[in-house]
Amino acid sequence: MMAAGMDPRSSWTRTTPADLERSLLAPGSGGFLAVGAGEVLGCVGYRPDGDRTLTLNKLATVPQARRLGVGRALVREVEHVARMGGYERVLLAVSQFNLGVLPFYDRLGYTVTDEPYAHAHPCSPAPVVLVKSLLSPSPPVGEGRGGGACDPHSRPTLTEET
Repeated sequence: MMAAGMDPRSSWTRTTPADLERSLLAPGSGGFLAVGAGEVLGCVGYRPDGDRTLTLNKLATVPQARRLGVGRALVREVEHVARMGGYERVLLAVSQFNLGVLPFYDRLGYTVTDEPYAHAHPCSPAPVVLVKSLLSPSPPVGEGRGGGACDPHSRPTLTEET
């Protein structure tokens, strides 16, 4: 993930294959890869946390894919999974070393909450926890707070990994 521009202080540097397996392969969990021109541009994971909440995790994009809608598309796919699964909300945590992404999540309708994050790494500072309610209808992709739509001809392919 260092190639994706992750801060070396992030818990990514301590993430093991076993951690990823627990996170992405547990019942009800999964993820997506964004692929363009044969290259992986980004990834995201999700896992259920109770009956109401789907937790989004492991969102990352390579630097050259930033500001092209790749991250937004990955988040929207997780939100779609949550809606189809009957979840009321999506929850995520942002590392204290990655606070620059907070405006990105704000544009997607996420708000900061004081809820604790059950999956915080014990060796990292407490993350900022954000939540988005799915109880209200969402605008079509490309409308609403998220900004304009991407050119449909240049969108990456999203591949589900379950």
